[in-house]
Amino acid sequence: MPDFHLFSNGPRPVAPFSHAVESDGWVMLTGQMPTDPAAPDAPLPAGIEAQTVRVMRNLELILGELGLDLTHVVQCRCYLTEFERDYAAFNETYQSFFAEDRRPARTTIGVTALAVGALVEIDMVARRP
Repeated sequence: MPDFHLFSNGPRPVAPFSHAVESDGWVMLTGQMPTDPAAPDAPLPAGIEAQTVRVMRNLELILGELGLDLTHVVQCRCYLTEFERDYAAFNETYQSFFAEDRRPARTTIGVTALAVGALVEIDMVARRP
């Protein structure tokens, strides 16, 4: 049976979901928004770089609650509302979170809109050792 994880100190869900679901050592993390877990109603950070950092920090928080970190991530899906404008700056920020020889598989998708007016959302799949 899968384990469904919702963490009280994690980012406030913007829809009805778990922060992560785990089955047989595989951990699927719900896409995170650039909201501040300590101030969920605060304005979003300005710009793709700041929003990408906040999203990645939120994902790190969830991974940490599970006893994992970014080295356990095997795949990411990234969603950008301003794909052509933000893709290069997003990549520059995103890659700073992973060692050059340990980057997960990734798909990046341009979308028309995201919850809370975000510029970026990222979900992840991780694997327990």
